[in-house]
Amino acid sequence: MENRKKIYFVSDCHLGVPDYDSSLIREKLLVKFLDEIKTDAEEIYLLGDIFDFWFEYKTVVPKGFVRLLGKLAELSDSGIKLNYFTGNHDMWVYDYFSKELNVTMYKEPIVRTYNNFKFYIAHGDGLGPDDKGYKFLKKVFSNRFNQWLFARMHPNFGIGLALYFSRKSRVANGNTDEIFMGEENERLILYAKELLKKENFDFFIFGHRHLPLDIKITENSRYLNIGDWIKCFSYIVFDGEHLELKYFKEKKAN
Repeated sequence: MENRKKIYFVSDCHLGVPDYDSSLIREKLLVKFLDEIKTDAEEIYLLGDIFDFWFEYKTVVPKGFVRLLGKLAELSDSGIKLNYFTGNHDMWVYDYFSKELNVTMYKEPIVRTYNNFKFYIAHGDGLGPDDKGYKFLKKVFSNRFNQWLFARMHPNFGIGLALYFSRKSRVANGNTDEIFMGEENERLILYAKELLKKENFDFFIFGHRHLPLDIKITENSRYLNIGDWIKCFSYIVFDGEHLELKYFKEKKAN
């Protein structure tokens, strides 16, 4: 990690919504961000919901996003380690990214240690107390037989249907993802505090919440949520000693 010594965390880009044009603008901005960090990035974590919907048929993947996929391929080929966590919107990512982009895939939380700092890393969906309705739906969507049934649909119909319900869900939720519920009500903070009763962690890093957060939950432990690339354009960076929540601002040409 001499020239490349930083670790970056990005999540919740939800590319594909609310429409093609605005999604393309965000995709281009994300590519610019990745291009800027490629000189000092040792490792990049994509913490889920990068796409608003993704389903891999045996020989078909969703149309579009070639700029992002091309940039990820470039970064991977240059030696930067890429990690991808499936989220609640892109849980049907299978082996395409690992084969084409040499991305390491994760479907469950992981623990990593960097420079003696212990990280707990996850997308965040389905963790914490309550939310039983979603936890049930996740089991349904994660069921291999149900995935097999969905794969029998023609992509035009299957992906179109999924995008329709995804957009309806986001409309129904309104701006609730942007409201801080307080430490005593935030599921992921409660989840992190429960884990700390059994094991010490320096940093908890989650996506899913769409709200940039950096909260000291004990004397020696911080909870961070990355935010999103819909309104916030936020990310987290670790330089080996310091962990920061930051916001991407496009550099203007002179």
